[in-house]
Order: sequence, then structure tokens, then C-alpha cells
Amino acid sequence: MSELRFVHLGFGADAVEYQEAWQEQRRVHAARFADEVPDTCLLLEHPPVYTAGRRTADDERPLDGTPVVDVDRGGKITWHGPGQLVGYPILKLPRPVDVVAHVRRLEEALLLTCAEFGLEATRVEGRSGVWVLGDPLEERRALGGLNLDFDPRVADEEFDPRLSGPEYAPSNAGQRREDRKLAQIGVRVAKGVTMHGFSLNVNPDTTWFDRIVPCGIRDAGVTSLSEELGREITVAEVLPVIEKHLRAVLESSVPLPRAV
Repeated sequence: MSELRFVHLGFGADAVEYQEAWQEQRRVHAARFADEVPDTCLLLEHPPVYTAGRRTADDERPLDGTPVVDVDRGGKITWHGPGQLVGYPILKLPRPVDVVAHVRRLEEALLLTCAEFGLEATRVEGRSGVWVLGDPLEERRALGGLNLDFDPRVADEEFDPRLSGPEYAPSNAGQRREDRKLAQIGVRVAKGVTMHGFSLNVNPDTTWFDRIVPCGIRDAGVTSLSEELGREITVAEVLPVIEKHLRAVLESSVPLPRAV
């Protein structure tokens, strides 16, 4: 693959509205398909916004009617906002197109980034993104003094964390020693070129995730680099590190000529 170009769209006070960034993605996507620009990764922060992928169910959206932007990526509902580093790699994929391999490459770059900051993250089978593993079920702290056998999430298929208070809130998964998601991935591939991408929780207010069922997952939660490391990490600190690992991982995939 040719050299990857990074474009910083805006951070902090210059965070980019979701719809504006989505429009820029579409523009770059068209230019990349036409070979007018090289492979490009847009990096940015968004003001607070909920976005829902194509598989999002109604009972995973905010209960209070907070607006949600429905988007054309895979995956389910998530939140973007301050303290979260968002990356939209717009790449011409190797052929034959392998979307899962693309997701795995993004995960690899994120895992290497976490490792550089001293955090051991991992993949979870069947769940995209980057995770911090909790304790084995039998070793986890009992919730509300109850034995885990009575944990409502184990037996109740309709358990709703949005209605169950801070005890079961996704943002408190670390206290419960459960698996917790550090980075979300949702992509779309059109005409062999990728859109959307990843979001890495660096130092956001993770209670934003408590209004939804993040990624449709009811038995795990969310976390951030700062929370896991016990010290403040900023998006500015993470930027050069993630660029280094994205470049190393993504530039190693070689596009083949289009079959005629």
C-alpha cells in the first residue's frame, strides 16, 4: 500500500460536528476511489453525539429521546464526544476485499497503541473492538450483596441497563471487574474503499454510554485509557502514537490490481 496520509480535522474547541465529518468522509471516499488522493486517515474529536449503525435495535437507543444519528456503517449504537479519539481510515482495500481483515488490522493498531501506554488490552471472540478483560465470573465482586447467581443479566434476556441505575451502568464495569470496551470499530466498504472506522476512549466522560446499550452489549461495559491506567492521558498524547501504529499496520497490506 502507498504511504498513508493523516488529516487532522479538529480537536478540543475545534471538534468537528458528526454530519460535517461524515460529509468529508464521503468526499474523500469518492476521491480515493478515483485515485485522486492517496489512502487517507481522518483524525478528530466530535462534540457529544450518539450514532447508530444498521443493526441497532429500538431498545438500545436513549430512553430520554436524545437525538441519534443513523449511519450507514456496520455495528450498533455508540457515543462519540470529547476525550475520544476518532479515526476514519479511507483506504483502497487489497483484493479480494476482506472486511474482517480490515477490522483486525484496525484492532491491531489500537492494541499496539494501548501497549505503548502500558495497558494490556485484547480482542474478545465474536465482539469487534478492543477490550480490557474482567475477572473470571466466579471471582467477580457480588453486585448489591447478591450472589452472582442472582445477577439479573444472567437469567433475564430483557434486562435493561438503562433502567437499572449506576449499579449496572456500563461506565461502572471496571468496578464490577467485568469485561469493558476501550475502543469501538464500525466500518463500511463501498467500491472497495473503506469508510467510518474506530473510536478510542482516551479520557472521555464514560457516563454518556449509560443512556444507551453500547454496541448492543448488555453484559459488559466501557472504559478509557485514563481510567485503566489511573492517570490522565490526553488525545494529544495519543495522536502520534496511534498514527505510528496505523501507518505500520495499514501500509503493510498490499492492494492487488482490480480483476478484469
